[in-house]
Amino acid sequence: MDAEREFLQRNAYPELQTFCQKLGLQFEVADLRWGLPSSQATVHLTPELCLEELERCQRTSVGPAYVALLGNQYGPRAVPLQMEEKEWDAVRSQLAASPRDMELLAQGFCKDENAIPPSYVLHVPGAGQPREPEDATLASALRSGAQEAWRLGLLTQGQWLRHERSVVEWELEQGLRGPGATVFVRDIHDLPKHLLDDCALPMADRLPDGCPDTAAQALLSSLKGRLTQEHPGILHTHRLPWSRDLGTPKSKVHGRYLKELSEQLVARTTQQVLQHLRELQPPPELLWLFQEIRHHHRQGTEATRIFCGRQGLLARLGEQLRRDDSRSHPPLVLCGPPGVGKTALMCKLAQEMASLLRPHTVTVLRLLGTSLRSRDPRGLLESLCLQVCLAFGLPPPPAQVLATHARSGPFFHALLHTISSRHFESLVLLLDSVDDLESVRGARLPGLPLQCPPGVHLILSACSGQGGFLETLQETLRDPAAYWEVQPLSGDQGLELLRLLLADAGRMLRPEQRDLVRASCLEGGHPGHLRLAFEEARTWASFTMPAPLAATPEEATHQFCARLEQTHGQLLVAHVLGYLVSSRYGLSEAELKDVLSLDDELLQAVYQDWTLPSQELLRFPPLLWVRLRRDLGCCLARRPGDGCTLLAIAPRQLAQVIRQRYLSGPERAKRHSVLADFFSGTWSQGTKKLITLPLVGKPLNLDRKVAPQPLWFSDTVANLRKLSELPWHLLHAGRLEELRQEVLGNLSWIFCRAISGGIDCLLDDFALCAPVLDSAEADLVREALQLCRPTIELRGMERSILYTELLGRLQFFAASHPALVGRLCEQAQSWLRACPHPVLVPLAGFLPPPGGPLRATLTGCHQGITAMTWSEEEKLLVVGTQDGIVVVWDVQEEQLVHFLTGHSGAVRCLRVFAGGTRALSASSDRSLRLWDLRSGRREFCLTMDAEGSLPCDPGPRSWSLHVDEASGIVYAAMGSKISAWKLPSAELTFCVAGDAADPWLCTALLAGQAGLLAVSRGGVVRLWHSATGSPQGEQRMSGVGADGVPTCAVSGQRQGLVVIGFSDGSVSLVSIKGDRLLEKVPEAVGCLALSKDESLLAAGFGSCVRLLLADTQAFQRFGAADLQHEAAVESAVFGPENNLLVTASRDARIQAATFTVWDLGRVPRAGASATFLDRTGLTAVSHQGAYLYYPRVGDKRKVTVWDVAAGEERDVLDASSEVRCVEVAEQTQLLLAGLASGVVLLVPLTSRQDVVCVPPPEARRAVTCLSLDKRETRLAVAYDNLVQVLDIGPGDPCPVVEGPTYTFYTQLPESITCLAVLGDCRVLYGMSRGEIFLYQCTGARVCALEAHGGRVTCLHVSHGEQLAVSGAEDALLCLWDLQAGRCTAEMGYMVRACCCDVLTACFSQNDKYVYAGLKDGSVIVCSTLDGSLLTVQFAHAPVNRIVPTRDGFIAPTRSGYVLRECFQPSASSPSLQPDPLRSFKKAVWVVRATQRGALARAAQTPGDSASRSARGHGARSNRRSQVCVLV
Repeated sequence: MDAEREFLQRNAYPELQTFCQKLGLQFEVADLRWGLPSSQATVHLTPELCLEELERCQRTSVGPAYVALLGNQYGPRAVPLQMEEKEWDAVRSQLAASPRDMELLAQGFCKDENAIPPSYVLHVPGAGQPREPEDATLASALRSGAQEAWRLGLLTQGQWLRHERSVVEWELEQGLRGPGATVFVRDIHDLPKHLLDDCALPMADRLPDGCPDTAAQALLSSLKGRLTQEHPGILHTHRLPWSRDLGTPKSKVHGRYLKELSEQLVARTTQQVLQHLRELQPPPELLWLFQEIRHHHRQGTEATRIFCGRQGLLARLGEQLRRDDSRSHPPLVLCGPPGVGKTALMCKLAQEMASLLRPHTVTVLRLLGTSLRSRDPRGLLESLCLQVCLAFGLPPPPAQVLATHARSGPFFHALLHTISSRHFESLVLLLDSVDDLESVRGARLPGLPLQCPPGVHLILSACSGQGGFLETLQETLRDPAAYWEVQPLSGDQGLELLRLLLADAGRMLRPEQRDLVRASCLEGGHPGHLRLAFEEARTWASFTMPAPLAATPEEATHQFCARLEQTHGQLLVAHVLGYLVSSRYGLSEAELKDVLSLDDELLQAVYQDWTLPSQELLRFPPLLWVRLRRDLGCCLARRPGDGCTLLAIAPRQLAQVIRQRYLSGPERAKRHSVLADFFSGTWSQGTKKLITLPLVGKPLNLDRKVAPQPLWFSDTVANLRKLSELPWHLLHAGRLEELRQEVLGNLSWIFCRAISGGIDCLLDDFALCAPVLDSAEADLVREALQLCRPTIELRGMERSILYTELLGRLQFFAASHPALVGRLCEQAQSWLRACPHPVLVPLAGFLPPPGGPLRATLTGCHQGITAMTWSEEEKLLVVGTQDGIVVVWDVQEEQLVHFLTGHSGAVRCLRVFAGGTRALSASSDRSLRLWDLRSGRREFCLTMDAEGSLPCDPGPRSWSLHVDEASGIVYAAMGSKISAWKLPSAELTFCVAGDAADPWLCTALLAGQAGLLAVSRGGVVRLWHSATGSPQGEQRMSGVGADGVPTCAVSGQRQGLVVIGFSDGSVSLVSIKGDRLLEKVPEAVGCLALSKDESLLAAGFGSCVRLLLADTQAFQRFGAADLQHEAAVESAVFGPENNLLVTASRDARIQAATFTVWDLGRVPRAGASATFLDRTGLTAVSHQGAYLYYPRVGDKRKVTVWDVAAGEERDVLDASSEVRCVEVAEQTQLLLAGLASGVVLLVPLTSRQDVVCVPPPEARRAVTCLSLDKRETRLAVAYDNLVQVLDIGPGDPCPVVEGPTYTFYTQLPESITCLAVLGDCRVLYGMSRGEIFLYQCTGARVCALEAHGGRVTCLHVSHGEQLAVSGAEDALLCLWDLQAGRCTAEMGYMVRACCCDVLTACFSQNDKYVYAGLKDGSVIVCSTLDGSLLTVQFAHAPVNRIVPTRDGFIAPTRSGYVLRECFQPSASSPSLQPDPLRSFKKAVWVVRATQRGALARAAQTPGDSASRSARGHGARSNRRSQVCVLV
C-alpha cells in the first residue's frame, strides 16, 4: 500500500492538517512503516511498538484514532521477541521429535532469568546492529509447535495467536477495540489467477521460493470476511479491476481509486472530529484550571508510585507544620542538590498532608516547570488564586485582577489572610522546583509571601548550588529554621529503591550484577543516580555481564547518552535530543517529526543505504523516533502547553549533559536555525527544499510536507506554538535581521502575541531580545508597549486600541527611526484605514512617548493609598493603604514582596530606618507597628495608652513619624499630641500636648540641634528638646491667612527644614526663625515629597507634579514641564539615588489607586519641552494646528503663541488684564481674546503689533465667552448675563469692528457659560444651570429649549447652520434642529463608572458627524443622522477644543499634546458594525427622542442659511421660560 500512503501524504493529510488547525487541534500521522524498506520495517517493527503507538493515539486523539489500509497482503508473521518459560516449554515439547527444530530454537533464543517470570528472548546478534529477517524455518517451526500445544490445551488461544497472526491483524484487532476507527479495503478482481501467471507481482504474500503463500491468503480472506460482518459501518471497500499497470501513475483506474480514497478519508475524518466536538459538553470557563490540577495530580501520583525512605523527615516536617499552624511563620524550604529526591518528597507530603497536619486541610500541589502555566509566574499565581477560591467556596477574582500581575499579587496575599481568619481549614501550598520558574525580569519569588499567616503553609523546594534561586531567597528569608536539607538515601534504602523499580518493570538482577550496581552508585544514595542506573540495569539479561556503571550522576548521564548512541546511532541521538533541549518549552510529537524531516544532515544519514519511498516528497521515518522515544523512558517528560502535549527532557542534569555533548560550538546555532525554519513556515505549503542523497548523487528538490505556520489558523485561533518558539530560535540562531523584520517589526505579530498571551508575554519577548539586539528602536517599541499596558488592562486587548496607542506614542520617532518604528507606524495606519468599522486614525503622536520621564503605570493595585516611603538600600517601595495594609513592592520588577496585615484602620504614616531593613507604620487604629522588610515579619506592636491616644482620627495630614537611631527613640505626632518612645522597650519618654483645635501638620527632627520642630495647621511653629520634650521656642507663620490654608507638609532631618503646601498653591519653607515662599503652583498643593538627600522637592497639585531642585539659596524649577497624570495626585516619594519618582493617584475609571513611576534622568530640562503648558483649557488653534494660543502659565495677562512643529514658544502677546477666553478666526486670520476687564482684543495673526480693542459695556463686566459665525462676519460676546453682537468687516491692516449691532440681557440670575452666533443674527447660548436658549436678534424673540441637567459646557453650530450640538456636565450630548427649535437626539452613557461630562464638541465639515471630548480623556464620534455612537478613542487627558478638518479634526489636550485625527467611516451596513463600547465594562450608549427624519433633512442640506429669516417656532422648556430685554 505504498502508493496509497504516498498519495495521502501529498493530498489528504495537508487538507486535514489545515482543517484541524482552524479548530485549534494538532494533526499528527503515526505511520511507522513510512520511509523504510519492507525488509527494514519488518526487522525493526515489533508488535509492542505498533500497539504502544496505537494506544497513544487512542488515548490522545479527538475523534479519529486509527485508519487501516488493508490491501492484498496479509503481512509477515513475526517471531515473538520474548516468550515466558512456561510457554517456551510447551512449544518446545511439541518439537522434541525434530532435532533440526530443536537446534533452531536453541540458536534463536536465550533464557533470561532476570525477567519476572523467567523468559526466553530472541537472540539479536551484534549489539546495536540491525537484526536480519527471521528465518522462515524457525517461524514455521514455532507456529507448528504452538498450534499443537494449543490443541493439547498447553497454550491459551491468545498465546497461539501470537504465532499465527500477522502484525497487521494484531493492529486491526487493537484498533477496532477503541473509538474512531476507519478501515479501507482494496480488492483486485481475479488477483489469485494473475499471481499464478506472474511470480514477480508484489501485490500478495509469497513464500521464499516465489510461490503464493496460500495460508496467508486464506488468513487474509478470513480477516476481510470478519471485518465485513462485524464492522460494516467503518469499512470502505474499493474493488478494482485487474490491470498490469495497476499501481503505476499510468493507470487511470488506480488514479481514480486514490482520489476516492483520499476524499473518503478527508470526509470521514472531518465528520468524526466535528461529531466528537459536538458531543463534548460546552467547556466550562475554568476547564484549563481543572486540566492543570489534574496534570499535577497525575505527575505527583507517578512520582510517588515507587517511594522509599524519608519517613523520619516526613515525621519531622509534620511536627513543624503542626507547630506553625497556630502562628505566623516563614515558608518551609526543602533544599538539596539536583536529583536528590525533592520532587518525590514534595509529592509524598501532598498525599499525606491530611494525616500529617489535620483532616480539614486543603492541599495545592504544583510541580513547577512541568506545564507552561506552572512555568510562568503570572500563570502560576492565576491558577493558585482560582483553585484556592474554589476549594474554600470563595468568589473568584475578577478578570481585571487576573489580567495583570501587579493586581493578582495583592489579591493572592489578601486571599491567604482571608483563609487564615476563618480558623477552620488549613491551606498548604507545595511548589516544587522554584528554580524552574521563568522570570525574565528578576529573581524574586513573584507574588508569594515570605511570612505566612496562621493556618496557611507554603512549602518550597529549590536546588542548592552556586548562582541558584536558593541564594537569592536566603538573602531575604534569613531564618535558618526555614531551610530543610534533603539528604541522599542510605545504601540500603538505595538498594531497596532499585529493587522496587526493577520489580515494577518486571525485572531483577543476578547477585553479581547487583553487587556491580552497589559498588558503582549506591554509596551516595542519590535517587536521580539510582534511576539512571535502573534505566541501564533494566536492559541487562541474566546471560550478560555488563560493564561497571558510572560512579557519579554526571558520569551516569553521559553513560546513558552513550548507550542511546550505541543503539540508535550518534547522529540521530544528537539531533533529536538537541532539538528537544534547544526548544523554548518543548516540542510536540508532530512538531518533532516535522523538524526531523527538515534536517538534511540527518536525512542523508538515514537514506544513505535506502532508496527513497517517494520521488516527490521526503519525510523522516517515524519508526526511528519511536524506538528512541521508548528507550528514553522516564527521561522524556510530557507537559501540557499551548493546546497540546509537549515533549521535553525532564532531568536537569541530562539537559546539561546534552548541551555539553551535542550543542557545543556551531551545532547549537544549527539546531535553532532548523527550528526557526519550521516555526516560520519557510518550507511549508508545498515549498520544496534541495537535498543531495548519497544513493542519488545529485540535488533533489523535494517537498517535506511540514505543517504550515501562519500567525492565525482562523479568525479566533492563534498559532500559539509559533508565537512562543519563533523569537527564541531566531535569536539563538543569530538571525537577528529576520527577528527584527518578522517579529519585533511586525505589527500583526505583536497584536497576535499580545491578545493570545497577554501584554506581559510580549514584553518578556522584547526583554529577551533586547540584550542581543542592542537596538534603540527595539527599546522604543518595548517602552511604548509598557506604557500601553494600563489602557490594555482597562479596555481589553483589541487591535484598534493597541494600534492607536502605539501610533500615539511612536509617531514622534517615525521619521528619525524608519527601519522599525516607522515601519510599525505605517502598518498601524494602513490597518486602521482599511478597518471595516468606523475608527479614528492618529496622524501624529499625542501620548507621552517612550524615552520620556514616564516609565510605567500600575493600575488598580490598591483601593486607596494613604502613605508611601522608600527603602533605598533594599530598593523597595513601602505603601500604606486605606484598609490598613502595609504593602512592600519591588518597583523595578513590578512585583509584590510583602503584604503586611494587622492594622484595623488606615495607615497614616510610614518611616523606614535601620539601613532600609525596618519600617514603622502608624495607623488611625492608634497602633504603631515595626516590620522587618526582609522577612515580612512583624517585630512588635505598640498600642497607644491613655496619655498618647486620640479620641478620633484627626485626618490624613496630621500624622508624622521620626526615628532617632542614635538614641533609639521614635517620635510620633498624631493630632495635637507628640509622643516619644524608646525602642524596643516601647517605654514612653515624653508626651507633648497641643491645642486640640489646631492639630500638628508636620514635625521635623533636628538631629544636629537635639530639637524637635512642629508646625500646626494654624501656622504655629514650635521647638522642643528631642530628649526631654522641654519647649525651646515658638512663633507664627506669616503666610497663613484666609487665602492660604496649610494642606500638606514634609520635613527633612538633615537640614531640619519643613516645607508646607497651601490651598492657594503656595509652597513655603518653614523654620523656627521664619518662613519664605519657594514656589507658586496653579492649584492647591495636595502632596509634597522630599528626597533623602533633601536636594529634590516634588509638589503635587491637581493632576500634576512639579519638581524643584535645591541650590545654595533656595529651590529652583527642575524640568521644563510638570509631570502630567490622568487623575489627582495623592502621594509621591523619591526613589534611590534620586533617579525615580513614584506617584500615586486615584483613577476614577477603575475606582482604585494607580502607581506611576517616573525616571527623573529623562525629565526634559528647561527649553527642551515638546509639549505646551495650558492649565486653563482655553487653547485656540490656527493654521491647521501649526500654532496654539493660550493664557500663559503664571501670568494670565499674556497669551502664549506656541509653535507645534518646533515644540517651542514662538511669541508672547500682552493683554491689559487676565485673559478669560481665546478664539481664532481662521479665514480672516484673527486672534480674539476676551479679558476680565471686559475688553475684547482682535490681533491679526500676520501682524501681531496691530491690535483692535473692543471696549467693554458700561458695567465693565468680564468677558465670559466669544463666538464667531461660520463666515466670520459676526462676533458675539457674552458678559455674565449680557450678550453683544458685533459686525466684523475687512480692513487694512486691521479688521473693522462695528457695533454692537444687538445687545440683550438674559434677565436670569445664572451666568452664560457658552454661546454660538449664526449668520442670520440668531444667538444660541447656554447657562450655568443647564438652560439653553435660541435668541432671534432681528425680532427680539427668544425660544427656550429643553435644559440639560448640569452646567452647559459647549455649544457648536453645524456648517450649514441647520443643526447645533450642546454638551453639559450631566454627561449628555444634545442635537438640536435650529429650524424647528427642538432637541432631536439626546445622547449619553446609561451606565458609566467614571466622569463622562462633555467638555467640548463640534461638527465635521460635512455635518455628518459630531466630535466630542469628555472629561475622562476620551474623544467620541457620533452620527448626526441618528445619534449613534460610532467610535471612541482615549487621549488620556481632557481635550480643550476640537477643530474640524477636511477628514477629521485637530484637538489640543490638557497633557500638552495635539491630536490630529482622520475619521475613517465604515463602508458596511450599521447593523454589521461592532459595538464601539465592546471593550468598556458596564457602558451603554443611549439615544433618546431621536427624530430620524428631521435629522436627516437637516444633515443632508448643508448650505448658507444666513439669508434665511428665523421662523420663531415656539418651544417648551423643562426648566423655565425667559424674557430678554433688548437694549
